[in-house]
Amino acid sequence: MISRDDIIGMCGLTEAEVDAVGEHEHLGEVAAACLGAYLLHEAHGSERIAEMIRDDVRAALRRGDRGHAKELLAALRHFLSEHPEAMR
Repeated sequence: MISRDDIIGMCGLTEAEVDAVGEHEHLGEVAAACLGAYLLHEAHGSERIAEMIRDDVRAALRRGDRGHAKELLAALRHFLSEHPEAMR
């Protein structure tokens, strides 16, 4: 049986990045991992993932959740270090 950790490990994103995609798109972890894996193989897909995380950061700041915004910024920094093509 494939575990949640196996799915996240195979998608090319970290758990925090999968969580951010899921938060943005209102998806569960497995669907978010699948979407993330798909986008990583599409033209400009990594840019779309980075923008999703940026949107999540903005939403967290708007609702005053600085702690979550800080977690999301860490996920964004890691994502951009692994996928520099996603930088604008």
